[in-house]
Amino acid sequence: MACTSYLASCSRASPAPAAAAARPCHVRPRRRPRPVPLRVYAAASDHQERLLAALHEQADPEAALRMLKSALAREDFAPSSGVYEEIIRKLGSAGAFDLMEGLVREMRREGHEVRVGVVQSFVEGYARLRRFDDAVDLVLNRLDLFGIQADTVVYNHLLNVLVEGSKMKLLESVYNEMSGRGIQPDVVTFNTLIKGLCRAHQVRTAVLMLEEMSSHGVAPDETTFTTLMQGFVEEGSIEAALRVKAKMLETGCSPTRVTVNVLINGYCKLGRVEDALGYIQQEIADGFEPDQVTYNTFVHGLCQNGHVSHALKVIDLMIQEGHDPDVFTYNTVINCLSKNGELDEAKGIVNEMVDRGCLPDTTTFNTLIVALCSQNRLEEALDLARELTVKGLSPDVYTFNILINALCKVGDPHLGMRLFEEMKISGCTPDEVTYNILIDHLCSMGKLGNALDLLKEMESSGCPRSTVTYNTIIDGLCKKMRIEEAEEVFDEMDIHGISRNAVTFNTLIDGLCKAKRIDDATELIEQMVKEGLQPDNITYNSILTHYCKEGNIKKAADILETMTENGFEVDVVTYGTLINGLCKAGRTQVALKLLRGMRIKGMRPTPKAYNPVIQSLFKRNKLRDALNLFREMTEVGEPPDALTHKIVFRGLCRGGGPIKEAFDFLVEMVNKGFMPEFSSFRMLAEGLLNLGMDDYLISAIELVIEKAEFRESDVSAIRGYLKIRKYYDALATFGRLLEINNPQWTYR
Repeated sequence: MACTSYLASCSRASPAPAAAAARPCHVRPRRRPRPVPLRVYAAASDHQERLLAALHEQADPEAALRMLKSALAREDFAPSSGVYEEIIRKLGSAGAFDLMEGLVREMRREGHEVRVGVVQSFVEGYARLRRFDDAVDLVLNRLDLFGIQADTVVYNHLLNVLVEGSKMKLLESVYNEMSGRGIQPDVVTFNTLIKGLCRAHQVRTAVLMLEEMSSHGVAPDETTFTTLMQGFVEEGSIEAALRVKAKMLETGCSPTRVTVNVLINGYCKLGRVEDALGYIQQEIADGFEPDQVTYNTFVHGLCQNGHVSHALKVIDLMIQEGHDPDVFTYNTVINCLSKNGELDEAKGIVNEMVDRGCLPDTTTFNTLIVALCSQNRLEEALDLARELTVKGLSPDVYTFNILINALCKVGDPHLGMRLFEEMKISGCTPDEVTYNILIDHLCSMGKLGNALDLLKEMESSGCPRSTVTYNTIIDGLCKKMRIEEAEEVFDEMDIHGISRNAVTFNTLIDGLCKAKRIDDATELIEQMVKEGLQPDNITYNSILTHYCKEGNIKKAADILETMTENGFEVDVVTYGTLINGLCKAGRTQVALKLLRGMRIKGMRPTPKAYNPVIQSLFKRNKLRDALNLFREMTEVGEPPDALTHKIVFRGLCRGGGPIKEAFDFLVEMVNKGFMPEFSSFRMLAEGLLNLGMDDYLISAIELVIEKAEFRESDVSAIRGYLKIRKYYDALATFGRLLEINNPQWTYR
């Protein structure tokens, strides 16, 4: 019998079909045919069917090729068209296009007809890899490989693939090419185009396709109208969707359950639950019979709009009408109750669904676990996860990710790592999210060695590492000023083919600037541009901050000019950085002008912009100007923060102004919830004592005690000292407590 050497060579191909190249095909010499008994044909046919079924079930293309190799070893076996098609489909899922083309040629040599499904396997394989241009080129220019003429079915399949890939320009191009080649579109063609336009939020253009259909003599069907209705529903225009329904009825096209469900969903999305109820009642009166999807749509809509009690009544009605709620129905309600914090009620629904013979799934438990974690009820969440296993369900990667994230954020991070190890032992493979959660946590804790170990583990286990993963590591290293290691990780991204984005560059540029490696930072900006990324405000602000800290205002001004020339709007952060630099360089008046310029441009200056100017004015003994600027800030800027109040209070205490003014400001800031620094408070206290204003000092201490969270025993000690007029002993105890509750600040 004739045996396919190409298939034999395929079955001996390298373990990675996607990377394999087509090998030269040498057909083995055919032996002289001999009569074959009928029982052999029957056995071969049976083997063919069993092989086909096995290939269909096999998800791994490499394993499928091994199965084929085993079959080819039999003398009485010749692959059928079905076997070829199944192998080609498997290879398509792996992107092994060279091998696929070789098999197509072999099929044709062996006399098998290549059917449309084979072309579709190629198109879907290209689409899976986002190689849409190759898919289009295949249909438009390379169908001679298959011995097939392009027809409406082939084009419709390609058009649908382009719609699913959101490739609107290619969609238009292929449709025009289809018309240019004289291939007649049918209702499926137009329905596909309408679906694409609606998904691209071009619903009104989609409506115009009805006229195009008419010009081609194609009548719209229920899918046409329902797709348009869905498009209008997504835009939030239920009235337009209802007009499409009226048009549908005019053409004699009967609405389906899908049509009714789409409109119910439209009402619910807009929160018009009463209208949805009225609409469904009218449809029922006209003979419509709600199905499972109808009820589920209504329940989902009610829950989305916070009407969970009404949703429960719909479930009761559903049961009365003979429809059993499914796990989706119950999960919708459980999710709504959980988000509302009504966990006991949600658990009650779980019990109810079990009583009705509907078993909870992993999603049910995950919903409850998320809610418990959000309320910091971690023990209950862990118990529920264990209950999953008891009920014969396996916690999935999402379950573990929820718990690990919660433990890292508010629980025991060591337990989070233990759960990670338990996850792997249980056979649940960690995904990119799992590793990113742990790496982010370890970096925030400064445990960079452990984070880097996890990065290596991702690589060895074959878990994809994203830009986010590497950005987190680089950020952690830069924060610890381990800049050289951050650079190594940055280079590693390029080696492994991980794309670097603006965040990657900005993080490393900022680290280099903080390490005073400004030349390297500048070079990195040039590399950023070469890689097609544009520096943004964050990029320039890092450079600007460096020059301002160095007191190099000329260079800082040059950076500002570069930003303006490149079309960047100088934002509040940039102004704040420059103002801070000017104040450090002693150019307070220039900083003040910049601050006024921000207001002229309609910006609302932040404390970061005001604070250095106010501090600089106090240092230059311009007490009135500083206070006026503080009052201006409260009127036109963002509200003063804790640092602003500390700057003003210290300035008043040190500036030689009226002591009563400093006392009054203390009362003002404490009443706003801001605690003073003890060093400043001590200056006020000594001034009050020197002037014999003991009562004012006692009032000041009592005011702070009232607002601060001191222990009762400490408060008693302070009041005891005050009572016997041992003010400095009282201040010593008061100062120790104030410094614990209110650390010293420095303005950078």
